[in-house]
Amino acid sequence: MQIVTSIIVVLIMLGVLATLHELGHFWVARLLKIKVFEVSLFVGPKLLKWKRNGVDFSVRAIPLGAYVRFSEIDENGYAVDSKDPDLLVNQPRFKRLLVSLAGPFMNLVLGTLIFLIMFCTTGFTSTRIFKPAENTQLGAYASQISDGDTITSVNGVRVFSSYDMIFEIDSADPTKDMNLTIKSGETGKNFDVTLTPIIRKRPMLLITVENKNYDNSYEGWKVFSVDEAQNEGNPVLKPGDDILSINGKAVDDEDFEDFLYNTTDEVLTVKYNRDGKETEAELIPKYVETVNPLGIYPIGYSVNSADTFFSAFGYAAKMPASLFNITIRGIKDIIAGKVKAYNLVSGPIGITTMVNDVVADEEDTIADKLYILVMLSAVISIALAFSNLLPIPGLDGIQIIFIVVEMVIGRKLSEKAEARLTVVGFVIIVLLLILAFVSDILRIIFGY
Repeated sequence: MQIVTSIIVVLIMLGVLATLHELGHFWVARLLKIKVFEVSLFVGPKLLKWKRNGVDFSVRAIPLGAYVRFSEIDENGYAVDSKDPDLLVNQPRFKRLLVSLAGPFMNLVLGTLIFLIMFCTTGFTSTRIFKPAENTQLGAYASQISDGDTITSVNGVRVFSSYDMIFEIDSADPTKDMNLTIKSGETGKNFDVTLTPIIRKRPMLLITVENKNYDNSYEGWKVFSVDEAQNEGNPVLKPGDDILSINGKAVDDEDFEDFLYNTTDEVLTVKYNRDGKETEAELIPKYVETVNPLGIYPIGYSVNSADTFFSAFGYAAKMPASLFNITIRGIKDIIAGKVKAYNLVSGPIGITTMVNDVVADEEDTIADKLYILVMLSAVISIALAFSNLLPIPGLDGIQIIFIVVEMVIGRKLSEKAEARLTVVGFVIIVLLLILAFVSDILRIIFGY
């Protein structure tokens, strides 16, 4: 039943996005006084139909897309050749170009608007950062950095939002230097910093904890789980224990993390409370190589003023560039062998699988699921804008290419040239469809 629900959600989502895409073509055509014969919302058998201002409108049964017809069709289904100056085919090139671009532009606007609404309702994370602590890599530049300074590039890559900023940071090798460009919030000037990691061995207790007990009976760490490999296979701690100190240092002290980070003892003395009784025990830690924290802490905002609204609008408007950045980074990672190709390309099956994962998650509330689905629709809308610009038959990109070439050479392309470009585009779309289908299947079989 969940997969059926997921399929319905995907069909509606893609149908609505495709419909708004086609309405973009329609609205711009009407604005430019270009004749429109038909607007069909969705495809398949007609459910509703009406006529207004000489345009046939219809709502069809299958939410798989939509289309706008700019030519008259004869009884055999072929476009009627006409010299009517109001037809799209007879319009000046710049008008035809604007109509072709209107669909992808609509998807960009829609995706941006969805992100703006989300940012206004749930808040957003910026590329501005807090002043770093001195014990972090960025802390070496603490005297130059103030709260609200903005990271503008990571390792030479311009970043536009917290999404591509964090993506670039996470994709970087943590053992190598990281170069940042930071814009001062006070002077507006950019300055460069280089983060150099300090690689050390850190003791691990092999436990998961909560910083405070729920009932506040004790200060310290509440142990929730203990790895069976703790203390070389002889665990000392148990779930429910309250860790109070390690080597005499209280775990609640502000500088405890620094203390533990610099600890090199082969055996640690752990004081903990179990069932109301304080106990000390020796524990052999597992040492792992780690690097000191970067010190990059993005600032989050709630939209509660004109300033934060315009800031949210700015980040929403930059989301297309941010997602484009992430896509390019993904392609680079594929070429470098860091990521499997099928993890970057996704088709209808992959989208349905993602939606089904959201729908089937029993831990998330309905509000959480709705939030994720709305964000996914925003990402898909922007992705549709980019994909529709590809020079592939049936997409706007092929028409845009034809029109731009006409503008350059000053005449219409020959039918032979158009046919050749169409064949090339058709081969590309077939290959992309195969790649998307295979990627979706491999992702289902092998996971991410």
